[in-house]
Parts: sequence; C-alpha cells; structure tokens
Amino acid sequence: MSVEFNHTIIHARDNRASAEFLAHILGLETGTEWGPFVPVATSNGVTLDFASIPAESITLQHYAFLVTEEEFDGVFARIKEAGIEFWADPHGKQPGEINHNHGGRGVYFMDPAGHGMEVISAPYTFDTEFDTEDESA
Repeated sequence: MSVEFNHTIIHARDNRASAEFLAHILGLETGTEWGPFVPVATSNGVTLDFASIPAESITLQHYAFLVTEEEFDGVFARIKEAGIEFWADPHGKQPGEINHNHGGRGVYFMDPAGHGMEVISAPYTFDTEFDTEDESA
C-alpha cells in the first residue's frame, strides 16, 4: 500500500494574507482560490490550504519545512528583509539566532495567524530513543 500526505487545512485570520506570507517566505506561489481555501503547494506535492476562520477559533499549530542549504539562504534573507522576529529554538529563548542542529541550519518564526513555522536544511536525526540534547548555536 502506498500512502502519501496530500493536503492539510491551516486556519488563518485572513486566508489570502497567511498564504501569501508563507509563499513569499518559502519562495513559492499561491494557487488559485478554491472555495474557502487559498492553496500553497510544496515541491513534494503537499498542499497547504489556508482557510479564514474567526481568530478566537484558531488553534495554534507548528509546521516545519525541509529545504536545501541554498534555499535556506533565500528563506532566511526574506525573513530578515521583512523584519520578522525569529529564533533558533521553538520556545523563543534564542531570539535573533538560527540553530545548526542535525548537520544543517534551522530557524523558527510565526505566521500572521500565530502558527509556529520552522525551516530546516537537514532532516532530524535521532541516535537514541529520544534525543533531548540542545544543539543550538
């Protein structure tokens, strides 16, 4: 059996603003609005469908994106150019820094709806059952 992740719905205060924000940061394009959704497709065929809902109904989520080292340079440059606050860690304890975990680089930032976004240039690797070592630099 072949199972692939196809799409997910991301709640936003403004579906177009959130989709365009993420598409810009990741160097992607927004798709044609379809019903209540503004899609952003990734290179592996997964679509993020942004849907507007009342702000008080949004449950904040975390989304991580794997990019090449070259793509990371572009993403990070766009984050800095836009003046977006960023961190090396998901808890915001290392502001203005990136991490060098798992042999790559990583950065965390928030989208307009408050979702936690993560961009990494190397997939997570764990040599133990659960690696809790902080490799941030």
